[in-house]
Amino acid sequence: MSGTDNGRSGPGSTQPGSTQVDRAPSVPRPASGTRLVRAQEREAAAGDPPGPCPPLPRPVRWAVVCAVCACCATALVHVCMMFLFVAPSNTVSQRYEQQINAWIYPYFEQNWQLFAPDPQADREQISARSAVTSPDGARRAGPWVDLTGMDESAVRHDPFPSRTAQNMLRRAWSAYQAAPDGDEDASGQAGMLRHYLAAIAAQRLGAHGQHGFDAVQLRITTTPISPIPPQASGARTPAPASDTIFLPWWQVTPDGR
Repeated sequence: MSGTDNGRSGPGSTQPGSTQVDRAPSVPRPASGTRLVRAQEREAAAGDPPGPCPPLPRPVRWAVVCAVCACCATALVHVCMMFLFVAPSNTVSQRYEQQINAWIYPYFEQNWQLFAPDPQADREQISARSAVTSPDGARRAGPWVDLTGMDESAVRHDPFPSRTAQNMLRRAWSAYQAAPDGDEDASGQAGMLRHYLAAIAAQRLGAHGQHGFDAVQLRITTTPISPIPPQASGARTPAPASDTIFLPWWQVTPDGR
């Protein structure tokens, strides 16, 4: 065999004209360093963490404080008024009866008969009509409008019915009935209730499309509620007779305003 071994060189030999380059072995990056770099990249992509919210301006803070104080004061006054209204008659409730009633009616009326119910025995239907008085004194009346039916239609199928639609007209008529007789002047209780009832009727008639009138009249039809007969008897009770009364004409301002 020749010394060159057919042109092959061993591991320690170098061919003529070639340059040997020594390469350093690659060192793998530690796993902990990789996790640190990835965490820094995620923080850079997410941006800076949000800082604390800036404080509200002074006027806004004062407005919030005043609103909270007003709500608390209103709630306290309401609780006191409700307590004086439902509590037995005492010196304070008698002295401030007018202010208490003005706060309670008609939106916050309380009916404690819920715990001792008194079933309604009659159904009262209140109707009203308007009239226009001519210069010669003749009165031209309009058609009757069922005010009770208007309230019932506003309440029916309404999950949150208005307390005004439920109680205003009914309570006004009940209070007028309970007022003492001979107190029809404007300064008496019956006179004020008459004015209140006439104003309600005029407002309802105006909303119904009647305008330009100067007087209103109310008609109240009372029908007793007949008891349900026993099913075993099979007898049909006759329809109860209705009682109708007509109140006198009451003067109101034009269109009830």
